[in-house]
Amino acid sequence: MAAAEMTQPSKTKDSDSSAQAPKAITAVPLASRRKSRTRRTALWMILALLLAIAAYLFWGRDRLPADEVLQVLTGQSVPGTSFIIIEDRLPRIAVGALAGAGLGISGSLFQRWLGNPLASPDVIGVGYGASAAAVLAVIILGYNDWKLNAFSLAGGLLIAALIYWLSASGKRTGSRLILAGLAIGAMLQALIQYLLTQAQVNTASDVMHWLTGSLSSSNWENALLLLVSLGVIGILLLPVVLRQLKMLELGEDTAAALGVHVGWARALLVFAAVAMGALPIAVTGPLAFVAFLAGPITAALTRGPINILLSGLTGATLVIVANFFAANLFAELSLPVGVITGAFGAPFLIWILVRANSTGSGA
Repeated sequence: MAAAEMTQPSKTKDSDSSAQAPKAITAVPLASRRKSRTRRTALWMILALLLAIAAYLFWGRDRLPADEVLQVLTGQSVPGTSFIIIEDRLPRIAVGALAGAGLGISGSLFQRWLGNPLASPDVIGVGYGASAAAVLAVIILGYNDWKLNAFSLAGGLLIAALIYWLSASGKRTGSRLILAGLAIGAMLQALIQYLLTQAQVNTASDVMHWLTGSLSSSNWENALLLLVSLGVIGILLLPVVLRQLKMLELGEDTAAALGVHVGWARALLVFAAVAMGALPIAVTGPLAFVAFLAGPITAALTRGPINILLSGLTGATLVIVANFFAANLFAELSLPVGVITGAFGAPFLIWILVRANSTGSGA
């Protein structure tokens, strides 16, 4: 009897370890499946982006002969077609892809940090800050070069800091921050409308067109400006921000215990997120809902948390696809890209609000 009793604990221990084994075993395939889905999604997104680029090169606004387009792409000169491809369509593609990537990364950083799909620059007012500063620089100061980008970035950072301060009492996430952003955004819209009344007719018309979100002013200079500015942030800051974001998602107390300076980590994250969104806005205007859509679409396709880099790829694809439809949707009318992204994004925003309300989760 004693021997039997002595062996009982070992049996219990063996049964406990065997019960825990499946959990450890299933955790590995789950992570593996998630990585596999992410890779597949990235490949499909790249394919969609390439198809959209090809479609716009051949059928953007005016259909071009396929052989002439291929000749231009291989370095040959074709009168008329060379100008259309090199000076119009390729710059639009370059600026649109870079702007979409920046906006996608910007929105997904805010959404991951705050744990809320509504927390994108479009919704929380940061985009309005960048837009208002850019309009002020154009109408009042007459800037239209790199200073416009600097004003846009400064405006976005200022509004981000103001919204963060207004939501400082209590937890800086969820509805408190979003409501503060909506209030600031409404005031900035009023400021933009007032500035438009003070502008010359031609300037006001150009600014109104810019405010809809357009690639019409795309050129190689703007493409290079976006490539360098976003590239510097992406190479120097983004890897650090992504590492610190993983720590912040564990909770600020846990992050501090792991050696993260929480205040600096938050400040660096906000700067990177605002810069990735404000710099494209200075060039293209506010492309409605691109920053808002990229992250949730990525999460839905991968069935996992928002992937920051994949959101950038998704944002680029959204803008290029929208650019193709903007050029071809109506035979006699070329729409601004922001009209297409806004038309698609608004129902998506309503769907998220309805879904959040039906599940009982706050925005």
